[in-house]
Amino acid sequence: MKKKIMVVFGTRPEAIKMAPVIKALQERCEEFETIVTVTGQHRQMLDQVLDIFGILPDYDLNIMRSGQDLTDVSCRVLSGMRDIFENKCRPDIVLVHGDTSTSTFAAIAAFYAHIKVGHVEAGLRTHDRLSPWPEEMNRQITGRIADYHFSPTVLSRENLIKENVDEKSIFITGNTVIDALHIVVDRMKKDEGLVAEIDNELRLSGYDVDRLSTGRKMVLITGHRRENFGDGFLSMCSAIKDLALKYEDIDFVYPMHLNPNVRKPIQSIFGDLNDRKDNLYFIEPLEYLAFIRMMSKAYIVLTDSGGIQEEAPGLGKPVVVMRDTTERPEAVEAGTVKLVGTDYDKIVSTVSTLIDDNAVYQAMSRAVNPYGDGQAAERIVTILSE
Repeated sequence: MKKKIMVVFGTRPEAIKMAPVIKALQERCEEFETIVTVTGQHRQMLDQVLDIFGILPDYDLNIMRSGQDLTDVSCRVLSGMRDIFENKCRPDIVLVHGDTSTSTFAAIAAFYAHIKVGHVEAGLRTHDRLSPWPEEMNRQITGRIADYHFSPTVLSRENLIKENVDEKSIFITGNTVIDALHIVVDRMKKDEGLVAEIDNELRLSGYDVDRLSTGRKMVLITGHRRENFGDGFLSMCSAIKDLALKYEDIDFVYPMHLNPNVRKPIQSIFGDLNDRKDNLYFIEPLEYLAFIRMMSKAYIVLTDSGGIQEEAPGLGKPVVVMRDTTERPEAVEAGTVKLVGTDYDKIVSTVSTLIDDNAVYQAMSRAVNPYGDGQAAERIVTILSE
């Protein structure tokens, strides 16, 4: 009898990180029946990743609604998964990923249905329930429910052991985001036509990467975390504005998140985005391949994202993290990441040092990425097999 493995995800980062697991499961079709369920927590951005990796969902909850809040998302995921388990499919194991509302409430639904849960990217902790919010609590709740814990690092395993999780249920695998990164970078290396298409897409989005062909440098920026909304986000924007004024020979490129809580403060700090400095670019959100292309061309990445702390070092890019805490302290310890919070002075001084001091820059760019070798998905599938 084949084992029925249901993989559940709903956001773009989840899709990216679960795609290698799905592909690895599908390669063992004689052993596994792979069932893909998406919640649609991020609709447009999710569909882009499904198309890139050639993944066709078996079930789609399509929960996205205008103006929904976390309670709406949680209730729709919980009830939608209940309906699948009761009326459509009962898998042997449900795999969820990371820290989203999709992960937590899909895990709860599986627990209610007495179905085993495997948690991919398990054991990350800040030990601050409110930062990142609500992701830290989502991880902890999912960790209490899960039967199998696929931890990316030794530290994440140790976090679970301190929470009295059975050591025999924890497996160190590396992080599947590195698997996905290797897949798309290899594809771009082999396909010049694809790279040309991506570069044209970037030009249409508002940034021409050919500007970098003469040695010009670029700082890639992302910012969207809920806990930074308000004064913290205004401070981040002010720092970016002054850095762009200070370094007129460096491009600062910010693909803006669709959330109005991101776009309104940007507008308030920078005014008319069409009347900007020549080295400051606000562009629309990028598809995954285009974002990886931009990250590969960047000199520095300035972000409040979680996953980028894992991806960018895989490309040799120093990462300045605009958060007060990180659930990825391995990156800080390894020297691939610097944590600066939303403090204006720290952001400006840290980015300035990386630009001005080549020795500091080289130390970060050459530091070893602690998140694995690109074989995490294969390890997870082998563990499921055993």
